[in-house]
Amino acid sequence: MKKVTNILYWVAMAGLVFWFAYTKGWILANFESIDAKTAITLLDNDNNVSLLDVRTIAEYKDGHLRDATLIPVDALANNLGMLEKVKNKKIIVYCRSGSRSVVASRILEKNGFTPLNVKGGIIQLIGAKVEIVK
Repeated sequence: MKKVTNILYWVAMAGLVFWFAYTKGWILANFESIDAKTAITLLDNDNNVSLLDVRTIAEYKDGHLRDATLIPVDALANNLGMLEKVKNKKIIVYCRSGSRSVVASRILEKNGFTPLNVKGGIIQLIGAKVEIVK
């Protein structure tokens, strides 16, 4: 019985590690994750990128990146039409800390978009001195 319990424990631990790595976009991600400085460089120098904020409306009103389109992650799948005009561009996707943007990037990638997930979200972008507007 103890051997079975040990096996079940390690299977559960492996499952938790897998789940954590999946939710962070570290595994099974068919999209690129970029750091805040790379995102800022792309925004400044590449005309073939657009910007998507997947936080809540309240978070967006507290401050967001200039020219960011707001579509909360919970509404993204039903509002992909709002992004049709930028389907041929790379879409820089950010949230507060980088978790919701992974979910959003998975949705976008499955629907033919090219998302670039910002690791660390707006927290890291602010740390990299990005301009925030209200």
